[in-house]
Amino acid sequence: MQEQALSLPCEKGLGQSLPPATGQAAEALYDRSRSAFGHDKKPLRPVVTGLPLPGLQSGAPGGISTAQPQASPQPLMPKVSVPLDELLKVVGEFSERGRLVEAERILDNILSAAPDEPLALHEKGVLLFRMGRHKAAAETIERAISLAPDAMVFRRNLCPIYERLGRYDDALRVGYEVLDRASCDLQTLHNLVLTHYRKLELDESVTCARRALELNPAAPGPHFQLAETLLLRGEFTEGWKEYEWRYRIAGAPPLLPPTSRPQWDGAPLANATLLLIADQGFGDTIQFCRYIPWVISRCPRVVVVADPLMHPLIRQTHPALELVGHWDRCPPFAAYCPLSGLPRLQGTTLDTIPSGAPYLRADPARTEAWRARLRDLVQPGTRSIGIAWAGRSTHNNDLNRSMSLSALAPIAALDGISLVALQKGPGQSAIADYFDRAPLLNLGAEIADFADTMAIIETLDLVITVDTAVAHLAGAMGKLVWIMLPHAPDWRWLLERSDSPWYPTARLFRQPRPGDWSSVVARVANALSSQQLIAPLERNVGCVS
Repeated sequence: MQEQALSLPCEKGLGQSLPPATGQAAEALYDRSRSAFGHDKKPLRPVVTGLPLPGLQSGAPGGISTAQPQASPQPLMPKVSVPLDELLKVVGEFSERGRLVEAERILDNILSAAPDEPLALHEKGVLLFRMGRHKAAAETIERAISLAPDAMVFRRNLCPIYERLGRYDDALRVGYEVLDRASCDLQTLHNLVLTHYRKLELDESVTCARRALELNPAAPGPHFQLAETLLLRGEFTEGWKEYEWRYRIAGAPPLLPPTSRPQWDGAPLANATLLLIADQGFGDTIQFCRYIPWVISRCPRVVVVADPLMHPLIRQTHPALELVGHWDRCPPFAAYCPLSGLPRLQGTTLDTIPSGAPYLRADPARTEAWRARLRDLVQPGTRSIGIAWAGRSTHNNDLNRSMSLSALAPIAALDGISLVALQKGPGQSAIADYFDRAPLLNLGAEIADFADTMAIIETLDLVITVDTAVAHLAGAMGKLVWIMLPHAPDWRWLLERSDSPWYPTARLFRQPRPGDWSSVVARVANALSSQQLIAPLERNVGCVS
């Protein structure tokens, strides 16, 4: 899912991140004028400041010395009057360049001199959002609105902050307040598309997207968000077409270095090389590499550029496949294509998804080594269940898709199971505070790569995970995997079903309302209890969860 954008009265608005590994940025959809929507026509008064010029450092040493020279008295910095709009322009420039600490320092000095200046408060709120301090950002912009209630740009920027906080009704309220005054505000429509998606109000999401595209048919953000909504509803034909807009979004990383070669159109290339690009996250790569045999049937000479961690997995799709991990090692090629673009070219519909699981298999030698290791660690007479509770923290939807380890307490309270942590990254630190009934094995430091993860999964009775690469890996291996999903899931998990056409051995457990992990975990625990964990866990596809 794509993040929403904030607009600045002085500079570009906050970008949005979107999957590939996973972030593309939304185009700027705002009027940079500080008087946008007719607010605050009064001239900006000067602010008296004694700040040194940012970026300049006095007394920089020219060499290393162990002596401590006597500090000479420094003259007091003169105070000068600087127009507020000039200071805010500097703040905007610093913020855009990632110099957030310096921008905050200037804003704090402005607000110490003019604590009720709404433009400075608004700018501080946008900066706080960039710094990940979302609650403080909302409170600061709310105060700015109280001082300048007609400044619609403040409400426009409050909308995506509320969305990030999970305050979806508030986000919709301020968004529609903007549209009441400016019905053709493209960025607000864009922000509302995602907010309606979060509430699974998909008809409204599509309506806002189409309204935005009537205003600007070339706006990539609404096109992409429309794609995700259509794909979530299973409307693949139009959804794949709209999905192609993802790399046109302003700030999105380029798919590949500049090239004169065309993007592949799906036609056979009998005597030329096709370059496939693993363009998104690890889970996406695992999901879409299933299309490589179809590609090779049309283009026998294929090279895949991907993260080296993915090479052992991708190579399983075709033994003679050539893989590279760096652009400078790519051979000459006639055309290129992202892996995530292959479903469109293949004409995939809900009924024609090439499941073919298992299409990935664990290495037998590693599997036996891990089986012996776990035999010594897993409590005898219990079932081994792999768990992962958090995805990569930099993912733009991680706040919705990840949970805490403590949230799994109802599962950990069950008898007859041993839990095996498949968690990597910062979430792994939570294991230090685990004291529940079921034993929990922390293998994190011993898991070197995906080959280890696959070997461990091969030895387990079941994997229970949030929407991470672990879910894709277990599904691609044809292993039993129960996936816990947020209320508004990623498009690939579709709607109102507990099975997945992408992974036949997966069972999906969905939040009934945004943020409600407790009911999801309770249903998972009940499902485990109902099977009593005596006989081997049987494949459970299509039952309602």
